Amino acid sequence: MPFTISKTTEQDLNLLQLTEPKTGIQVKILPEYGALLHEFSIPVKERRLQAVSGYKDLSDLRQNHPLFYRSAKLSPFPCRIARGRYEFEGKSYEFKNKFKDGSAIHGVLSDKPFRVLKENEDDHQASVMLEYLYDREDPGYPFTYRLNVKYTLKEKGLLFLESTVTNLSQGRIPIADGWHPYFSLGGKVDDWLLTLDAREILAFDATLVPTGARISFDHFFSTTRIDSVALDHCFLLEFHPGRPACTLFNPVNGATLSFFPDKTYPYLQIYTPDDRNSIAIENLSAAPDCLNNGLGLMILEPGHSQTFSVLYQLGLQ
Repeated sequence: MPFTISKTTEQDLNLLQLTEPKTGIQVKILPEYGALLHEFSIPVKERRLQAVSGYKDLSDLRQNHPLFYRSAKLSPFPCRIARGRYEFEGKSYEFKNKFKDGSAIHGVLSDKPFRVLKENEDDHQASVMLEYLYDREDPGYPFTYRLNVKYTLKEKGLLFLESTVTNLSQGRIPIADGWHPYFSLGGKVDDWLLTLDAREILAFDATLVPTGARISFDHFFSTTRIDSVALDHCFLLEFHPGRPACTLFNPVNGATLSFFPDKTYPYLQIYTPDDRNSIAIENLSAAPDCLNNGLGLMILEPGHSQTFSVLYQLGLQ
């Protein structure tokens, strides 16, 4: 049976659904609101396990997305920019929209309407290509660039996320990329097992901005129960061949989720919300405050493109 792509409306959300026929794994994407990943689910006995912690309806999304940024595309920068200000090539810039703490956070495309550029389905995969043309919409980023986001669902629960940035400005632009999904494998975070291919984190100040120092943190380098550990850390990945950058496992239901970023995503930001129902695992090409500290920041020449990619694998043990 071939993979399928269909359009569906649920709770006033207009979604694109990708389905793998053998396992019944489904992916749902919301193009018109930041091209966000709304669902990544797998059948478990008589129910469906939704591995993405998203929004229940359009009203919930509109009210809470500016606070939680669930599944947001982080472009042209991830996480925080201190005071929403930075300098680039001798000029100072300040973002118009800021978070309640005074910083600019999570880029400028999290709620933008992406258009569907291409769809493809065959016996081995289903893919959707989305596009947004950003044109100097915030004074803090007075540049022009195109962002293409491609979702590809493959066999064995593989979901490939690919982002390509193309500089359409006349001059160079500073750019970084990331994702901000929250994941849930059923039950509480405390009972899940976490494995990370990382043994260092960036030191943060009180405003969650890197100080420039690194701290040893190998608690999850081998598989460990999360328990009551509170995380809001930026890990530096080591990229050992054949080893996922991160694996989540719920021993109660056997659900497992593995992350395979390429080397364009050397940072992994992990955050555990207070309710302990989900965990944010964010692939980042650059560190928080990268427009100021330059950690991972890319300078893209006019007409040039850069692609960032990560592979998720959802399954049952």
